[in-house]
Amino acid sequence: MKYHQINSVLFVKNRRKFMAEMKPNSVAVFNSNDIYPVSADSTLPFAQHRDIFYLSGVDQEESVLLLFPDAPYEHQREMLFLRETNEHIAVWEGEKLTKERAFQVSGIRTVYWLQDFHKILNEMMTYAETMYINTNEHYRATVETETREARFVKWWKERYPAHNVAKSNPILQRLRSVKESEEIDLIQHACDITEKGFRRLLGFVKPNVTEYEIEAELAHEFIRNRSKGFAYTPIIASGNNANVLHYIENNQQCKDGDLILLDVAAEYANYSSDMTRTIPVSGRFTDRQKAVYNAVLRVKNEATKMLTPGTLWKQYHVEVGKIMTSELLGLGLIDKADVQNENPEWPAYKKYFMHGTSHHLGLDTHDYGLLHEPMKANMVFTVEPGIYIPAEKFGIRLEDNVVVQEKGEPFNLMRNIPIEVDEIESLMNS
Repeated sequence: MKYHQINSVLFVKNRRKFMAEMKPNSVAVFNSNDIYPVSADSTLPFAQHRDIFYLSGVDQEESVLLLFPDAPYEHQREMLFLRETNEHIAVWEGEKLTKERAFQVSGIRTVYWLQDFHKILNEMMTYAETMYINTNEHYRATVETETREARFVKWWKERYPAHNVAKSNPILQRLRSVKESEEIDLIQHACDITEKGFRRLLGFVKPNVTEYEIEAELAHEFIRNRSKGFAYTPIIASGNNANVLHYIENNQQCKDGDLILLDVAAEYANYSSDMTRTIPVSGRFTDRQKAVYNAVLRVKNEATKMLTPGTLWKQYHVEVGKIMTSELLGLGLIDKADVQNENPEWPAYKKYFMHGTSHHLGLDTHDYGLLHEPMKANMVFTVEPGIYIPAEKFGIRLEDNVVVQEKGEPFNLMRNIPIEVDEIESLMNS
């Protein structure tokens, strides 16, 4: 991996928290992701399943974590299973985890080769009453590919039909949504790499540059700072492209007078950052662009203040909508009649701001978190309002990443990334 090794203390804490929530006499199993084929002998780059990484720090394919806090013997309470490495694999694929190295990474002393997994699992099943299976229940998830985890669940249910079944996901949704200090530091590091990429762009962007050249500049800066690259598919949307919310073609020329909406951010050690900035191709905003920009910035700043312990996500978005409505009235994009006659299910402001304002952030860009439960300290959220005006051929979105505090306003992990109009113009013209 490119990133520096994470202290195994984090993963020891994470496992303890998870096991404390398990039912008596139960086992939980977590599988790595597959390496996905493209065609012929080509594959996509490996990306680890975030749950096994959260609980073990293991960032390698064909790995399995087994947790059994009530096992008869202490060495059976935490077990890792890894693909056996050898000299041939080392030559052709590079170094894989040895048993000793796996202990250093995870803090787990009992490490077996994967070939022993079914035999040992069978023994654990004779002791256990319940199995925790790890299904994907994220509110945004749409999974059409059968994952390694799904294949295991199918096999296990056929092999052990007499056991009780429980779900890991509700536990993980709560645990992963509240970050340990080490995790916040890793997200901060991802934000710091993102800052370097953005500052690089401010001296690079000029009329007639292409969106893909901007993408290349960011990729260069991210990777040279030990990131694997983008935390998600980058959106580099100039002109009217900004009004396509998930525009990812990034193949157009940036024209003088246009704005560029940049929804781009780095990952670090599998932790995501998630930034949006909107900058002028020419280095100067027009008066109209500046007015809309500052309206979005005010909404972002006011919305941020609301992210406090006890806040409910749904009500938060209602309140943000009220602030946005006021700003759109001031910009002349809607009028009082539009507000008076609005559909409560689709308020007037939604014509220009049709997406949500905040989501959980962490190991996943749209991270785990139960949205019907109140916010807690050390949750990390994005704040990303926008105003999209196809008739004027530009859209503006601004986004920071913040940590909910016990008291007071959230801590902004992107506090050092330029966002004010004057600073952006100054840096682009220096």
